[in-house]
Amino acid sequence: MIIHFKTYFMSLSGVLFWVLLSALCHADPLVVAHRGASAEAPENTLPAFHLAWKQGADAIEADFRLSKDGHIVCIHDADTKKVSGKKLHVHASSLKDLRALDVGSHRGGQFKGTQIPTFEEVLATIPEGKMIYIEIKCGIEIMPALKKKLKKSGLSDEQVVFISFKKEVVAAVKKHLPGSKAYWLYSFKRKKPQLDSIITSLRQMDADGMSSNTAIPKHFIDGLREAGYEWHVWTINQKAEAREMKRLGVKSITTDWPGLLIGD
Repeated sequence: MIIHFKTYFMSLSGVLFWVLLSALCHADPLVVAHRGASAEAPENTLPAFHLAWKQGADAIEADFRLSKDGHIVCIHDADTKKVSGKKLHVHASSLKDLRALDVGSHRGGQFKGTQIPTFEEVLATIPEGKMIYIEIKCGIEIMPALKKKLKKSGLSDEQVVFISFKKEVVAAVKKHLPGSKAYWLYSFKRKKPQLDSIITSLRQMDADGMSSNTAIPKHFIDGLREAGYEWHVWTINQKAEAREMKRLGVKSITTDWPGLLIGD
């Protein structure tokens, strides 16, 4: 029996397409290491990020602020008291002063001398095929430096995701870096909005979706999906809870314990 190559190829392509589509529809959510493997290493530091990659995380989540002299540094709080014991306000401090702090000793002697990393140092840890969720903790003033340094990093748009609680920041990201996805962070423990208002806000920001805590009502999840938006969740540190989030169709799970959830 003679089979025309073109007909066979088209038939095979169709099968492969549906196999791929099925795989994507049933894909496990990404495991995102919250401030790195922060349950086992100092948060937002190179040791925490390297450990997350070693444990097999799909992505790291990291917080960034702008120093007084225009450098982007990786730290969650507006000051350094929590991580170093010495209180310096990030926006009022130079990179030199911030880098002089020890932000590792409070988590054990093995981390003594750990420094606050720069944006470039964090980006340099990202392996091929892995991702970073960049949480912008300051305002839109960070955008020029952020855009410039990302361009030099060699990372693709698909490897970089932005998150922020601030609507104006999400909107600025989609305006200046439209190739990357941006999600609006929202805590449902403090607020009880209407679904329509959430959808309207996402549309106004041109956001790709929402990243929330687990207190999000079930009908919001369905509503977001029906409106064409992604849903991501934070911060999950129990396997049973992660399984429930997967059942609900979450796109990514942010966790302090990436090694615990990988492959579960």
